[in-house]
Amino acid sequence: MLLWLLLLILAPGREQSDWLILQASHPVFEGDKVLLRCLGKEEGIPSEKIYYKDGKKLGSTYSTEAIILNSVSLENSKYHCTVSRKDFWSSWKETSKPLRIQVQELFPPPVLTASPSQPIEGSPVALKCETWLPPQKSDTQLQFCFFREDQALGSGWSSSSELQISAIWSEDSSSYWCQAKTVTHSVIKRSLKSQILVQRVPVSDVNLEIQPSGGQLIEGENLVLICSVAKGTGTITFSWHREGTIRILGRKTQRSLSAELRIPTVKESDAGRYYCAADNIHGPILSKLTMVTLRIPMSRPVLTIRAPKAQAVVGDVVELRCEAWRGSPPILYQFYHEDATLGRSSAPSGGGASFNLSLTAEHSGNYSCEADNGLGAQHSDRVTLNVTVPVSRPVLTLNPAGTQPVVGDVLELRCEAQRGSPPILYWFYHDNATLGKILAPFGGGTSFNLSLTAQPSGNYSCAADNGLGIQCSEVVMLNFTGGLSTTGTPGYSPNECQEPSLSKPFSTDTQEPTHSELPALMELQPVYSNVNPGDSDLVYSQVRSTQPTKEHLANSPRMHWEHEGSTVIYSEVKKTHPDDSAGQASSGGWAHEDATESYENVPCASMALDH
Repeated sequence: MLLWLLLLILAPGREQSDWLILQASHPVFEGDKVLLRCLGKEEGIPSEKIYYKDGKKLGSTYSTEAIILNSVSLENSKYHCTVSRKDFWSSWKETSKPLRIQVQELFPPPVLTASPSQPIEGSPVALKCETWLPPQKSDTQLQFCFFREDQALGSGWSSSSELQISAIWSEDSSSYWCQAKTVTHSVIKRSLKSQILVQRVPVSDVNLEIQPSGGQLIEGENLVLICSVAKGTGTITFSWHREGTIRILGRKTQRSLSAELRIPTVKESDAGRYYCAADNIHGPILSKLTMVTLRIPMSRPVLTIRAPKAQAVVGDVVELRCEAWRGSPPILYQFYHEDATLGRSSAPSGGGASFNLSLTAEHSGNYSCEADNGLGAQHSDRVTLNVTVPVSRPVLTLNPAGTQPVVGDVLELRCEAQRGSPPILYWFYHDNATLGKILAPFGGGTSFNLSLTAQPSGNYSCAADNGLGIQCSEVVMLNFTGGLSTTGTPGYSPNECQEPSLSKPFSTDTQEPTHSELPALMELQPVYSNVNPGDSDLVYSQVRSTQPTKEHLANSPRMHWEHEGSTVIYSEVKKTHPDDSAGQASSGGWAHEDATESYENVPCASMALDH
């Protein structure tokens, strides 16, 4: 409902006249629309009505139409109107009295408040834009907008007079203000600027955490370093370091109270003491040092066998040494012979370990060791050990035994040691004379065939040697009483048998063989008149050289062969006294060069025989 203001202007000519009336709505608030109507007493007469504001023309109308002021402000302005009239005799212009419109304030400029007024960095802040409306305009809808400097915050204009900032940071310190307006945009007012200073909290209680927990890792695992602070706001720069190195392991800047650094596939050189630093502009704060230890899995160990001499012999004490070049202590070493466990030894400070073994004949074979530090056992390669067994005391047997041999029979002297590593060299003796020597390259026993002549009585013995000491058999006595008879009764102590002095017991030559072959087996037999029947004073020693089989050759790669074929060599032995017994000639006729008392050697003639 409009309450009209009537201004009557009556004045002749150009003076203010009560005849004109200027009407306006009342009360008027800023932003309201105002109707201005200029009325005269005699409206029947056509006239032009002109409206003015502070002396400036606003517009004009004819008849009784009003003009509309869309939005008035709080300006203190004066309004008036004029009417020009004409009749038959004259024309004139009338002016209304001035009208001052009292415009009331719709709402005061808003006030911006921040809660809290000095926020801690990272905390929330509530901004409020406060104003109020008069009771007459309580239904007027207002909108609000918040600004930091010249940047609008939030989503822009809103019907809410509050804005919630979830977290404010030190870089958000600035001037804030707000605006309030009517929905029709007729009235817009802004607040004064408010300075908001964000308070930063320095970092404190910097801590470094190691994962896996305890800082103990296995080489190849991932190491995680977590740096955290108990207090501190804003953007924090974290950095990670290892003691003794200048290089920074990593750096991260973020709005968080913790950060982590991942070091993949750690190696032995990554062990050491670590620390981290945190800084939010007030200067870096360091954590305490934290130890990181690495356990190194075992590398494959190496087994070495240390013997007191080049050839391991029964009774020797050998050292089995097992050592892995990498692996964290303590290390447990186990030693194996074939698949049997010999024993174990611990290396509490790392390195290798040893196991001493007293050798027996059964200790030949493959040896290995195992190293274990709890991170997985590792096995060495196999090492082969050949234990050389000294020959045992050989046994001499005569064959045939207990029969009545006659001159011309062949008597087999069989010498055999029950134990002893091959090759074994056997020596045969009659009394103090050497009958011959025969090599058994693959061990076992060997035989010496003796062709009987007159009176072969005497003491027979043999000796065995494989390079580790000569062993002599017991003496066997052969007697003729009215005929030929044998007895196995020892005639004297075995220690009294003749032991050959050998520099090379396995070869009759002074020069080392150069062929990868086994030496020929030498068989000595006496030969009589079938070689030289016209000379009864001569006796020949037949030495037959025979070639071993290929199987023997394969099984004994260390032996040497000197001849390829089968050869018979005749050694002529001449009697020194025509009255010497035939038995003595027979026993010395095949003599080794050591037996020279009763016979002298005549230069040998070598010839191949047809078989």
